[in-house]
Amino acid sequence: TWKLIKSVPVEWPGVDHLAFSRDGSYLVASCEWSGRIVKVDLRKLELVADMALGKLPVDVVRPPRQNLMFIADQGVHGVFVVDPDAWKIIEFIPTGRGTHGILLSHDEKSLYASNRDEGSISVIDIESRKVTAKWKTGGSPDMGQLSPDGRHMWISSRYHSAVLAIDTTTGKVIARIPTDKEPHGLTYFPSSRGTRSLGH
Repeated sequence: TWKLIKSVPVEWPGVDHLAFSRDGSYLVASCEWSGRIVKVDLRKLELVADMALGKLPVDVVRPPRQNLMFIADQGVHGVFVVDPDAWKIIEFIPTGRGTHGILLSHDEKSLYASNRDEGSISVIDIESRKVTAKWKTGGSPDMGQLSPDGRHMWISSRYHSAVLAIDTTTGKVIARIPTDKEPHGLTYFPSSRGTRSLGH
C-alpha cells in the first residue's frame, strides 16, 4: 500500500548508506556528517545503539554469509570493519584518500573501495581483510555498479563529469563517458544474476 508505518528519528545529521544484519533483524546506517553509525532494530522500529566512527563514514556493506560490516570513511581514508552484534570496531583497513563507496565482487571474495580524492580503486580480500591491489583510475570514482558477469565496473567520476568503465580483471579504465556536472550514483540493469543488488 506504500503507507508509512513509522518514522525512526536519528539525532545525528547525515544518515546515508546502510546494510542489513544477516538475520534481517536490524540495520546499520552511517551518519556521514556526524562521524557516527547507528543500529535500528527492525522488529521494534527503534534506534537501539550508536557509535562514534572515524570522521565521514559513508558506504556500508555486509558481504553474504558474513556477520562483519565494512564501512568506508572518506575522512580517515579507509574502511572500518565492525562487528555489529558486539557493536565494536574490529579493524581499520587503509585504502586511499577519500574512501567513499564499496562494491562486492560477484565471486563474493573481494570488495572494491573507491578512493574519490586520489582517483583510485582499492581491492580488498574479504577473508584476510588486506588490500591486494590498487587501480589507478584517475578522476574521482564515487558510487558504481558491476555488470551481471562481474567483469566490468561502471562508476561515476563525481567531480570530473564522467562515468568510468573499468575492467575488473585488469583494473584498467576501458572507457570514460562524458556526463553532466557531478554524477553521483548509477545503476546497471539488470544489475546481477538475479540474486542481489548491492550497487548505489
